[in-house]
Amino acid sequence: MKSIFLKSMALSLIALSLWSCKKDETKAVATSGTGGALQTSATSVVLDKSKLTSTVVTFTLSDANFGYQAAVSNTLQLAVKGTNFAAPKEAILDAKATTKAYNGLDFNNLLLALGIPTTANTDVEVRIKSSISTATAPVYSNVVTISAKPFPLTAWIYVPGNYQGWNPATADSLISATGNGVYTGVIAFDGDKFKITPAKKWDIAYGDAGGGKISTTGGDISSVSKGAKQLTVDLNANTYTLTPLVWSIIGNAVPGSNWSVDTDMKFINDGKNSWTITTPLTAGELKFRLNHDWGTSIGDGGGNVVIATAGTYKLTLTLNADGKTGSFTAVKQ
Repeated sequence: MKSIFLKSMALSLIALSLWSCKKDETKAVATSGTGGALQTSATSVVLDKSKLTSTVVTFTLSDANFGYQAAVSNTLQLAVKGTNFAAPKEAILDAKATTKAYNGLDFNNLLLALGIPTTANTDVEVRIKSSISTATAPVYSNVVTISAKPFPLTAWIYVPGNYQGWNPATADSLISATGNGVYTGVIAFDGDKFKITPAKKWDIAYGDAGGGKISTTGGDISSVSKGAKQLTVDLNANTYTLTPLVWSIIGNAVPGSNWSVDTDMKFINDGKNSWTITTPLTAGELKFRLNHDWGTSIGDGGGNVVIATAGTYKLTLTLNADGKTGSFTAVKQ
């Protein structure tokens, strides 16, 4: 009897094991899937610098359905209407997000990335691409259309003055990298006067209104002293500041320097925070330094920049955001 009982128990365990294996083989299988639904809070968006930080459009979406509960990755796609999303610009959405709000700055960047004009409205199509894995084809939501006009994010104003012959057409410029109305640049002044113009002409010109203020009825602005200075102009508050700022080269590779005389570089007002100079150099060494002082200098790593052979070189110094560190190139002409 004991033997029969043990055999019965063994057969039961085998049956249970086989049933468990069959159960384990039951897997969820993704279907071809259906896309979620997309809605937009605005069908027309015209952007300008006053809307950089305010919400200009909000997208609302519902989940795509792949036949079972799965972690879905959603991506917002934008394309010019009529291109059938052949080359969309994409923005990955946060996991499980049901809404996505864009302020003026971020949405303007998306629109500019499409290459659409800043002078007229363009119809832009928007949809959501939903994916669960690379092995399963993505699905797409319905398409919504927005009539949109971005604005050029980077803007310039100009600084005609005595240092360059009072000609707005050839004056140095100040740049606003985000189009927020605050402009900055570095200009080598001659110690005399200047004004500020929004365009390369005299139609509108800002002058000194006293106390660091500017106005269209103000007089000429004094550069105080000769030398390179960082000029910052805030056209929102109508104010300006002037701060001495120059990078130079010094060293025994710089003719006439011998580590005691600086040769100033020129600031390149392209938003990249770069300074440059093209000049004859002799075999030797040099460094870049700020405001003719050893308090802040840049070399090759911790050492000097070595110029192996004499010749005319184009030196370019590109600063990091801190304004004190950076990288350089030395190209023989």
